[in-house]
Amino acid sequence: MTFSTLRGALRTSTVCVFALSLTSPASAQNNEKLSLGTILLGESKREIQTDTATAVTEIDQEEINDRQPGTIAELIDSAPGVNLVNGSTPQGSGINIRGYGANSTFGSDQKVAVIVDGASVGAEELYRIGTQLFTDPFLYKSAEVIRGTVGSFEYGSGIVGGVVKLETKDASDFTGGAVGFVGTQTFEFSSNGNGITSSTNFAWQPTEQAEFLLNYTRRDQDAQSDGSGNLIGNSAFTLPSFLLKGKYTFGQNRDQSLAFSYSESSTDEKDVPYDTFLTSQGSFGNVDRRVDSRTAALTYRYNPASDLIDLDVVLSYADQEIEQSYVPGSSTCEINPASCAGFLRGRPFPAQGFGTVNADHRYETTKLTAKNTSLFATGSISHELRTGVELIRKERRDANSAPGGVDNRVAIFAVDQMRIGDAWTVTPALRYEHSKVTGSTAPNDGTFKNDALMGGISVRYAFANGFAVFGSAAHTENLPIIDDLGSAVLMTRPEKSQTFEVGASYEGSDVFQSGDSFSIKGNLYKTDLRDITSYTVSGSTSVYADRIETEGFELEASYAMESGLYFDLNTNLSRGTEFQPGDATTAWRGVAADNLQFTVGKKFGDELDLSWEVVADKRFDDGVNVVPGFGVHNLRATYKPQHGVLEGTEIRVGVENVFDKQYTRRLSTRPASGRSLKVSLAATF
Repeated sequence: MTFSTLRGALRTSTVCVFALSLTSPASAQNNEKLSLGTILLGESKREIQTDTATAVTEIDQEEINDRQPGTIAELIDSAPGVNLVNGSTPQGSGINIRGYGANSTFGSDQKVAVIVDGASVGAEELYRIGTQLFTDPFLYKSAEVIRGTVGSFEYGSGIVGGVVKLETKDASDFTGGAVGFVGTQTFEFSSNGNGITSSTNFAWQPTEQAEFLLNYTRRDQDAQSDGSGNLIGNSAFTLPSFLLKGKYTFGQNRDQSLAFSYSESSTDEKDVPYDTFLTSQGSFGNVDRRVDSRTAALTYRYNPASDLIDLDVVLSYADQEIEQSYVPGSSTCEINPASCAGFLRGRPFPAQGFGTVNADHRYETTKLTAKNTSLFATGSISHELRTGVELIRKERRDANSAPGGVDNRVAIFAVDQMRIGDAWTVTPALRYEHSKVTGSTAPNDGTFKNDALMGGISVRYAFANGFAVFGSAAHTENLPIIDDLGSAVLMTRPEKSQTFEVGASYEGSDVFQSGDSFSIKGNLYKTDLRDITSYTVSGSTSVYADRIETEGFELEASYAMESGLYFDLNTNLSRGTEFQPGDATTAWRGVAADNLQFTVGKKFGDELDLSWEVVADKRFDDGVNVVPGFGVHNLRATYKPQHGVLEGTEIRVGVENVFDKQYTRRLSTRPASGRSLKVSLAATF
């Protein structure tokens, strides 16, 4: 599919939403009904963010519970443009957004940012070890996925794929802000892999000003089976996690607060493949590996009775530690050196295994962010101006396979959302970032300084009938990282990218019948990445790609009726080209297959929710790689008794891959899991 074809797809969706806006009698006759928050309407599983030009998807607590995800990756893969490299295990899964992020070689390329309670988490380019996002979905109450660059300048530089923002639970989510104690207990069972999860929350509010939360979650899973009944390698894991969080509100009119959160997750595996992606045919062998992931954040907020001051100051710390040692006799290169002759190059197999395998890693990121939001007007223009400064320090331990060092950064940013009348919203954004990277050990012990000015602008025009059109342009730069210390050339060459987007949306009520609600948003994007330092051409470790172009179309839609019947749909179409030295081109390796996700369900009041979901990928063929298409069916039921002895309990039953389909998604290196029955039982006490 060419870019012009994708543009045609956007034109088609624009015509559709515009036609709907014209044929909606209630919308045309009474614009007040567009304020959906004041009308009792049918609701679907997800609210489409039609009020912004940014491509963003928000997943709330109800949807998190309903989806019963086993990993953070599985939590967000329902957002258009988000695709997983594997996904069912914390060790070997990765997040890919718009063709960037994880791939089958590295768990991250620094172009997708992950933020937990304001802390920047994740490691650099660790070879075949996944994303290092070791944490459990039960710790979180919401997830937000920002796709592309234009909405990313508050969160970092070099963000081409997007941002994943996770927010941990609060005690007041359980107490409702009332003084007292509330506890919850959830048990979750899954048949494929004999999975069992226990999650316990203790929420306590001794006063209206103070609240405390403790969560402990333990997730155990044996090896899963694919649709053909074969065991999926490296799919068993045990993941204990806990969250400690407190908040104290004080000051005049309770306009200040101080909050602290600390979360920790860990895995301790014995004799497992080093290559979590299982792409190296056992040449690296097995390891004993322990991973600890810790995140802490201290947040001060000051929000007095002034439109000019709404201050947030966040001091955060993220620590990812990986300790691993080679299991003697497990590598195919040790068992049969002749089979790895080209790899060993005439040298004997190392007694302690390859340096890459027998390597310990640790990343510690300390960040101080101060951000203020001001509301003011200049003539007929109202402003919501967010300004901030960040001090960031990342420390990386020296490893056998990668250099260590320190990356100190200073950044300032400003985002001004300007509303002009009732129709126009113009949002310029700027970020300046300066970095100083210093290696810790010779020969990678140099010091390199880089800086960049980045920015973008989005424009949205809203018609009075619920229809809107929007567009944006953004430029960002990925400053050199500690992992690049092995090359003086890479340390002086930031990657640069430009992204352009256009789209249309519609939101209305009483569209097809009284009491219904309908939302749709289509978005077309094109990204150009140049001065490449993250990707070498296929078959080389030293020749880098010249340029990468990606383009795609994303669509989200939801429709709900007053009767409780609802429909949700999202789809993603994407293409990419890698330009190599000498004018050669090839398909971009990070592009996913065209996919569609459709859900139809019915809510029976607040008590029962039944839904059927179809996830389908189109056959992928880029001239080199061919991946068969597939369609998978999932069933879900949520029962929340409103009266009687079971009031306060929640029962969820889901069947994933109902027909036990055998398939492997494009970008994944392992088959997907076969049919699995999931049951969750939750109670409040």
